[in-house]
Amino acid sequence: MQVAELYQLYLTYSKVCTDTRQISPDCLFFALKGDSFNGNSFAEQALAAGAKYVVIDDKNYYQDNPAYILVDDVLASLQALAKYHRLQLNIPFIGITGTNGKTTSKELVHAVLSQRYKTFATKGNLNNHIGVPLTILSLPKDLEIAIIEMGANHIREIAFLCDIARPTHGFITNVGKAHLEGFGSFEGVMKTKGELYDFLKENQGQLFIQGDNEYLTAMAADRGINNAITYGFSENNSIQGGLVIADPLLTIFWKLAEEKGQQEVATHLTGAYNIENMLAAVAIGHHFELSALEINAGLNGYVPQNNRSQINKTEKNTVIADYYNANASSMAAAIANLQVIQAEKKVAILGDMFEMGDQSEEEHKKVIEQAKKLNLNGLIFVGKAFYALRDEEAQYFESTEDLKTALKEKPLEGNLILLKASRGMAFERLMELL
Repeated sequence: MQVAELYQLYLTYSKVCTDTRQISPDCLFFALKGDSFNGNSFAEQALAAGAKYVVIDDKNYYQDNPAYILVDDVLASLQALAKYHRLQLNIPFIGITGTNGKTTSKELVHAVLSQRYKTFATKGNLNNHIGVPLTILSLPKDLEIAIIEMGANHIREIAFLCDIARPTHGFITNVGKAHLEGFGSFEGVMKTKGELYDFLKENQGQLFIQGDNEYLTAMAADRGINNAITYGFSENNSIQGGLVIADPLLTIFWKLAEEKGQQEVATHLTGAYNIENMLAAVAIGHHFELSALEINAGLNGYVPQNNRSQINKTEKNTVIADYYNANASSMAAAIANLQVIQAEKKVAILGDMFEMGDQSEEEHKKVIEQAKKLNLNGLIFVGKAFYALRDEEAQYFESTEDLKTALKEKPLEGNLILLKASRGMAFERLMELL
């Protein structure tokens, strides 16, 4: 079946499903394959659960039934359908990528723009070669602006996602050392993230750029991009802003380059590294003609979720829950932020960073050295990578379970505690003891 024919079915049955546990009546079920499953084997089950059609690519599961649609490649068909649908939509699409801060930036932009527009943003972390197509195919019909988060762990992935999502506006939050196993080097990270800049330039899109970030400005200059709207901390940016107080929640200020007065807004975010994410949302809000009042309402109303820069006050401690993900640059930013926050007693519990490739040992050493300079009341490192570098100047535990055992014997109380680690360390299991 050609994509145009499949699109006609989608217009009538516009709910797309890839998981039989989430089947809705009259949906289109795409039988995707994974490393440990074959979605084709669930086609019959999907129809029994209420799917209208099943899209499969394995003849062994095909039945002589009009509800079965046999294609060469289910994933490619899903991606082609999403691109075809995108080409029918004449609305702004804001593309966001970067090493750190993608999800928080996406949520902040959504919080700001939704003050005036019917806005939809990527749900959760659906930011890859499957998630982006599913996001596009789930957009509401009365949508005015779409915000698409794009993640990558290998070269050319952002270019591929841009070809599907066709962003008209976009920005890169930052570039840092993450997924080095897939990118090969920091230069590989820059090249891949820069594919968003390439697409926007080629298609006359609008770029927003952190004007004080030497890597991002160099990437834009190398491509001859000179129409970017800049945001940052110095006065030469279109939008300038900075920290008012971090105690531990942030209050920031922002102002337009052409105006003398400035805005001040209290937020529910912690982490000075989030200021530039907020300024990006300000820049985009201003570009789409929102008032200062609307922009501030969006920033003030946003409450972080999913253990990203999230403050949890327990009976014993105040915990900065930031363990959704970690890499060299985000770990350095989290440690630096701990130094800024005002608190009598501070403790850092830092877990291994995954997918660091050949640079793992070096980057974990850097984290240890940076954290030691803070002279904290407690410094705890968790995971095999950190444990291999153990010394007498901090506490080291080989696993999260080992630390849990220690915390049961000797609880922490009355501290501001930073929890930062890669998702695979399962640091959420520590919360019950903190």
